[in-house]
Amino acid sequence: MTRTVRIILSSPLSITGVLLIGFVVLSAVFADLVTPFPEHSGTVVDFAKLNQPPQWPNIMGTDLVGRDLFSRIIFAYRISLVLGVVVLVLAVPTGVTIGLVAGYLGGWPRFVLMRTTDVFLSIPPLVLAMSIMGVLEPTLMNGMIAVTVMWWPWYSRLVYNIVLAEREEGYVLAAEIIGASRLHIMFREILPNCFPAIITKMTLDLGFVILIASSLSFLGLGVQPPTPDLGSMVAEGAKYLPDSWWLTVFPGLAILIAVFGFNLLGDALRDILGNEQ
Repeated sequence: MTRTVRIILSSPLSITGVLLIGFVVLSAVFADLVTPFPEHSGTVVDFAKLNQPPQWPNIMGTDLVGRDLFSRIIFAYRISLVLGVVVLVLAVPTGVTIGLVAGYLGGWPRFVLMRTTDVFLSIPPLVLAMSIMGVLEPTLMNGMIAVTVMWWPWYSRLVYNIVLAEREEGYVLAAEIIGASRLHIMFREILPNCFPAIITKMTLDLGFVILIASSLSFLGLGVQPPTPDLGSMVAEGAKYLPDSWWLTVFPGLAILIAVFGFNLLGDALRDILGNEQ
């Protein structure tokens, strides 16, 4: 723990990443307490405050129906984080298992699993997600499904490459000699050595999942109004630039903060886990 804290404190960028992600996560968790108008996350209309620029108490202005933009951005963070966590919870075990089996067993399992992975990797991620969402109804659940389908191959390829290097190590050969089962070798011997790379990628991917989900919402294929979503807010505000600049600038900055923070935190975790190996 002391080494971890020392590594984080030694880098201003690491400190910045921790602070940004701390702000995003705590704001999302306690959105009902930190927002001045929590009811504005739903179907609220205030004709007296339609499309007003930043001023107190609406520090980021109001949207086209008078809802507080700051409150909606904080609640949008909650939606984005839930989506990111659920996607990774579904995608990581799938990709990791496929990479382990293909890398360790080899033969026809490797051919089938990795060629399937290559097919998914050959399609641009956003195009694949758009294709899925074009068939499904644009809801939060379907958005999670679409992003999950495009995300697991990256973990499959990552773990596969690590396993190819690890399966010839002495500890794997020793486990094989004493008669350990294949499942034991894959999940108890090799998998722990994949954790540093997996954890680092998961941290980086949280920001990219938020970015992809916002891109789908920007195109009208993600979370639908009146549920607050950063991508849909940017898309709606873009119609009124440059006069109502706050409708686009502040949701865009919110996306930037989340993605930038997770990238900096991922870099810090890479240094920490690399030093602990």
